[in-house]
Amino acid sequence: MITTNLYYLRVDPDTRNDKGSFVEDTVYKLMEIEPSGWALICHDEASCHYVDPDALRELSEDDR
Repeated sequence: MITTNLYYLRVDPDTRNDKGSFVEDTVYKLMEIEPSGWALICHDEASCHYVDPDALRELSEDDR
């Protein structure tokens, strides 16, 4: 399914990426969810992480 919707998210405290490193508490955009189950999130073009989708929380428009 292809969508053009943008989702702005935060991660739960102590969230780790696929390499075991802690992910910074900031606003991310959801890029995609891989068939393997990892969610790809990006803060900007240089800062992206694969994380567990259960650790993501969608932000309201006021929090972006």
